[in-house]
Amino acid sequence: MVVIRLSRGGSKGRPFFNIVVTDKRERRDGRFIERLGFYNPGARGAEESIRISQDRLAYWKGVGAQASPTVMRLVKQAAAAAPKAAA
Repeated sequence: MVVIRLSRGGSKGRPFFNIVVTDKRERRDGRFIERLGFYNPGARGAEESIRISQDRLAYWKGVGAQASPTVMRLVKQAAAAAPKAAA
């Protein structure tokens, strides 16, 4: 099965997550099919904290990929923040 989940990067104490499409059997930080965006929980000030390619996300969900609960929460959070950024 193909899943959309977070892959951890960054240094110790400063996490940075890539939102990736991968095979469920792969390790968390292992090989992936495509990178859809990122999530930076430690973003400060004007730094961008989350970016998701909505068109690629829709494509992968359309062909049957399942998103993790955390990724779904982040997608909703990004959608809510998008109108504020555009204004």
